[in-house]
Amino acid sequence: MKNIVTMKWLLARMYEANIVIVDCRFIMGQPDAGRQQYEADHIPGAVYLDMERDLSGEVAEHGGRHPLPDMVDLTVALSKVGISNESQVIIYDDQGGAMASRLWWLLKYAGHEQVSVMDQGYSAWKAAGFPISAEQQVLIPAKYLATVEHPMLVEMDEVKELLAEESVTIIDSREAPRYRGEVEPLDKKAGHIPGAVNYFWKDGFSADGKWNNGDEQAERFSKIDKNQEVIVYCGSGVTATPNIIALTEAGYNKVRLYAGSWSDWISYEENPVAVGEE
Repeated sequence: MKNIVTMKWLLARMYEANIVIVDCRFIMGQPDAGRQQYEADHIPGAVYLDMERDLSGEVAEHGGRHPLPDMVDLTVALSKVGISNESQVIIYDDQGGAMASRLWWLLKYAGHEQVSVMDQGYSAWKAAGFPISAEQQVLIPAKYLATVEHPMLVEMDEVKELLAEESVTIIDSREAPRYRGEVEPLDKKAGHIPGAVNYFWKDGFSADGKWNNGDEQAERFSKIDKNQEVIVYCGSGVTATPNIIALTEAGYNKVRLYAGSWSDWISYEENPVAVGEE
């Protein structure tokens, strides 16, 4: 199953029985906007999963701004919208793939291989004149059983232990000014994890919003040895996930997510902070 599928691929298969289309549109700071957009119109047959209500856990002192959901809660959410272990899940958003990639990663983490992100997103689908609908899908619950892939995840303590390891590359997926500590619109401290290198997640896309192909992604990450372990983070564990897809497309197979990311790292006062270029 490809990580990225085209709009035309989905158009040709959208009514197949085992396909579940998931709308993940979400606007940071406007928690109801994505649901309202979905209710206004969406790809026919699509179900909706919310970034904060369904794909994140409760915010606490540690764990970051978008902690991973409890796996039981996630499987309940997946089951409610009709996703089973046999489903072929196709996800889209309108945020450049960030929200869709979060669900892609969560499904992979839950042991689900049949999952893809639709290239370009909903606005492109609509602009192409492909079918849309305001009709709410009748939800027929399924049964989803997770097999958690623990090696895909790394916690703060392990990141801290690996800071000096030359065999590990830590990628910061945020915009360069945030990485350098020049601005910080969301978190209490500015800067980055010492030793991290900056690969802005949006650089994995072409000017028209399409995902770059595997060769292009490989060129983008060419300074990183494919034999190395790669740990990816961002501000809260969401926009790191498009970089994980990009790395996977480029042929890297030792890639892990620091889900708590920067917002978790700085919740520990003793953790070091770096600024400027590495």
